[in-house]
Parts: sequence; C-alpha cells; structure tokens
Amino acid sequence: MVIIVGAGLSGLLTAYRLKKAGIPVKVLEGRDRIGGRIYTKITKDESPVEMGATWFRPEHTNLISLLRELNLPFSEQHLKGTAYFQALSTAPAESISIPPQGPSYRIAGGTTSIISKLSSLLSPEELEIGEMVSKVELNENTLRVTAGRIIECEKIVIALPPKLGINLIEFNPNLPQNLIQIAQNTHTWMEDSIKVALTFPKPFWREDGKSGALFSNVGPVTEFYDHCNTEETKYALCGFVNNEYALLSFDDRKNKILNQLNEIYGQEVLEYIDYQESVWADENLTSFPSDQPLFPHQNNGNPIFNRSFFEGRVFFSNTETSSVHGGYMEGAVHAANSVSKKLITL
Repeated sequence: MVIIVGAGLSGLLTAYRLKKAGIPVKVLEGRDRIGGRIYTKITKDESPVEMGATWFRPEHTNLISLLRELNLPFSEQHLKGTAYFQALSTAPAESISIPPQGPSYRIAGGTTSIISKLSSLLSPEELEIGEMVSKVELNENTLRVTAGRIIECEKIVIALPPKLGINLIEFNPNLPQNLIQIAQNTHTWMEDSIKVALTFPKPFWREDGKSGALFSNVGPVTEFYDHCNTEETKYALCGFVNNEYALLSFDDRKNKILNQLNEIYGQEVLEYIDYQESVWADENLTSFPSDQPLFPHQNNGNPIFNRSFFEGRVFFSNTETSSVHGGYMEGAVHAANSVSKKLITL
C-alpha cells in the first residue's frame, strides 16, 4: 500500500493514478476538508468564489489534459472593457485598456470541481480527513506511519509543501540535511497571500463597459477581477490584498478594503450581498515560519525533490516540487503524474 499525505490536487491525483494502476492507496488529510490550497467558498447567495487557486493558461497543458480526462469544462476569464489602475494614493484611479495578452481560464463551477471529481473516484477507506500524520519510521522492509494510530505501508508520498512536510512530520531516521535545508527555504505558494471576494445582485461594472479588473500600487486590494460564474447567473469580484494587511483585525481590514473599492468603483460596490476573505498566513497547514524571507517560487522545482528517501520508500510530490510551473495547479498535476509513473514502474 502507498500512503499519500495531503488531499490537495497533487495528492488526490496521485491516488487516482495509482488506484487505476491497481496499487492500493490511502490518502490522509490533516484538515477537516480536502483541496488544500484549492478552496472554493460558496457564499450566502450560492456564488462560488475562489480563496485559493483560480486561473490557468493555455501553456498549462498537463492541467488542461486532466480536465478533459475528467470531463470538467472551463471558460475564459472575462476581461472585456477597460480596467482601473491606481498608481498613487494622492491621485484618483484611472481607466486603462488592458494590453493584449493570451487568455486565462477558470474551471466551471469553481476550482473545487476538480477536487470533488478526483475524491469521488476514491472510497471512504481510501480518503480520510482529520488525520494528521506526525511520524514516519523506517521499520525493516516497511514504513510505520503515525496518524492517531499506526499504519504500515510500503511507500509514502508527502504531498505537502516541502517546508510543511519536514517541519510537521518527524522522520526516523532523519532526512538528509541538505533536503531539510532546501525544504525549509522553499517558498510555499499562497502562504503569504490574502484573497477577498464580494458578490452582487448584478454585474454593475459590465453595465458600465468595464472589465471589473483593478490593478493598484496602493492597496489594500492590489488585483481584482470579474468573478461571475460561467453561466453568468452569479456576479462577483475577486482578487488579492497586500499581505501586510494580515496584521489587521478582520473588521479593520474589511473597512479599508471597502473604502478603497468605494473610491474606485463607486457606491454600487457597497451594495454587495456577501463578503468573503481568506488570510492564508492563518492556515497552519499551509503557512509555516521561515528562518528568512523567501521570494516567490524560491527553490520550487529543486532537483533534490525528485529523489526518493528511506531506501526508495519516501517521495515528495506537490506543486513546489515540480520542475514545471512550480507553484501553480499545473505544477501540482505535473508532480502527481511524475511520482505516479515512478511508483507504478517500480
């Protein structure tokens, strides 16, 4: 049996690939939900808004192939019309034309659709939530995995960000020091991000010929985009907030966000139905302190993550370990495909 630690995109896809190949699997997820950094919240008006992974592009071919394999539709991000650009706090936002660029896409029904589909292909015995792995021990020809109970397996895939994997799990014997050092200094995508979304009774920005997009050098909101659903029956704006605002209380942060949006979009933005946000620094199964500041994608795809440990029994596999598009959903799919091939052919 292969144990997979983490029920994010990479972990679930690895389980699906191995199960199809006839290899027994068990996915252990420490959270009380699956998906990891794919996190679609359903608002009180039943709009799917993305607090985590959202967009992908045509060059993300592994992800697109998987969506087609699973019969999951996707649609192009709405960017028609002018956008707002806020250069200075002392000057009003101006309307700009968005330069021509290739399309980006969103998964219909919310990014969590891919998580729901993959998890539906596993049995309850093969996917357990609320099961935090705390220890992995090499025991002669098997591994002893502690997760509230002892489970023995032949191999294990740590489908967590490397920094989390080496800090939250005790390994006996110890992992190589160079792996620990690199993992500790590997940036975890989303760990320092804040996302916010507002839903509305109508897409007022579209009616005004706007794309809904905002780009700000000032903040708190730094990027904002149209977030209406594929059917265009639910209307929302969603984007990123400067991570320094994580230090504020929820109410203070929300007030500053709404004040900025009111200045730019006008009074209609205050007629929202629901407000949702996620401060990923508060997620202890996503964010872990670093010894020093890390730049985005630092050490993502480092060759050491392609190695196996404990005599070929321990593997690391998630978007940060991917040599292709590390830190994106594409990286998670590529990593899962790669480790699955290794395990199937061993």
